[in-house]
Amino acid sequence: MVYMPRQGQALPAEQPLPPRTRIGLLLPLSGGNAPIGQAMLSAAQLALFEQGDNTLELAPYDTRGTGAGAAEAARSALASGARLLVGPLTAGETAAVAQTARPAQVPVLAFTSDSAQAGGTVWVLGVTPAQQVRRVVGAALSRGARRFALVAPEGEFGRRLAAAMNEALAGQGLPGPAVAYFPPRGDAMAALRSIAVQGGATPPPAAPAPPPPGTPEALPPAEAMPAPEPVRASYDAILIAESGEKARRLAAGLAEAGISVPVRLLGTALWATDPGLGSEPALVGAWFPGADPVAQSQFDGRYQAAFGERAPPLAGIAYDATGLAVRAARGGSVRDPGTGELFLGAAGPLRLLPDGRAQRGLAVLEVQPGQPVLLEPAAMPDAGS
Repeated sequence: MVYMPRQGQALPAEQPLPPRTRIGLLLPLSGGNAPIGQAMLSAAQLALFEQGDNTLELAPYDTRGTGAGAAEAARSALASGARLLVGPLTAGETAAVAQTARPAQVPVLAFTSDSAQAGGTVWVLGVTPAQQVRRVVGAALSRGARRFALVAPEGEFGRRLAAAMNEALAGQGLPGPAVAYFPPRGDAMAALRSIAVQGGATPPPAAPAPPPPGTPEALPPAEAMPAPEPVRASYDAILIAESGEKARRLAAGLAEAGISVPVRLLGTALWATDPGLGSEPALVGAWFPGADPVAQSQFDGRYQAAFGERAPPLAGIAYDATGLAVRAARGGSVRDPGTGELFLGAAGPLRLLPDGRAQRGLAVLEVQPGQPVLLEPAAMPDAGS
C-alpha cells in the first residue's frame, strides 16, 4: 500500500540514520609497500563485511610507507572523526602515529611486532620474537631439552630472541644459551663455529708441517703418536634465526663446525613462509612456531573466495586488527579494545593485554618434505603473560 497524505497533512518525518563509528585504517597504499597495503585493505574489508554491521565505517588513509606519511594519515583520520586507528605497518610508522594518537586517547591497533611500541593506547599485533621463543623453546623443554644455543643475525631481532631465550631458560633454573651473531650479509658459518667453541668443542689438529730440508727423517708411521680425536660440542637444541638458503647452509654445516649431530633444530615464524625448507635433509624434523593450521586455512579460503587471490602473510594481521576494532566499537567502549577477552583471529586465538601486547596462541610445526606437519596445536593465550 502506498501512503498518500491528506491535503494539508505533512509528510512523515524521515528517520535519521544512526550515527556511524569511523575506524581509521592506516596503510601504505602508495610507494614500495603498496601491494601489501592493498591486500591488507582487502582483509580489513573482509573482517568488516563478516561482522555485518552498518553502523561502522572503515576509512582508509595512505601512509605512503613513511613515518611522516603515517603521522599525516593519523591526523587526517582523527580530524575526520575516527574513534579507533587500525595500522600502520612498521615500527617507525607506529612511533610516528603514537605521537598523535596517545594525547588524544585514541586506541591504535598496529601491525608491527616491535613490542617497544606497545603501551599508552598502542597495541602491537605482530608476533613478537619473545612469543616465538617461548612457544618453540617451551616445546623443546617439555621433551627434555636442557642445553640450548642460538645463531642469529646481528641487530635488534637477534638480541630480542637471545633475551627471550635467556628468560625462558632461567624460568626453568637452566643456564642461558650459547649465543653467536653474524652480519646479515656476512659469514653465518663463523657463528656456528663460535657456539661450537662455547660448547667445549676443540678443533681437529692441524696437519704437521713438512720437515725442513736436511733434517732427520720423521718417525715411521708405526712409532708416530696417534692424533687425538677432536671434541665436539653437544647441545640438545639449536635455534637458527634465519630462513631460506642461509638456514639450509647452517643446518647442513653443524658437523663440520664441530657440533654433535643429530641435534634438535628450532626456527622462527619466518619458516612458515619458506616451503622449500623440507628439501634440506638436515632440516627435516626441525620445529618452528606458527599459525594454527585450521584457522589459517579457513581464513585463506574466505580471502580467496572474496578476492580471487591468495592472502599474503600480513593480510591476517589486518583482518585481526579490524575485527578487534569492530568488536570494541560495537561494545561501545572504543577506549578499550577488549583487553583480556579472547578473539579468534585469522591465525588462531589471541588476547590484547593491558600493557599493549597481543598474546597469540601459536602452534608448533615440524619441517617435513613437502609441507610442514602439526606437532602441537595452538595453545590458548594466557590473559596475563
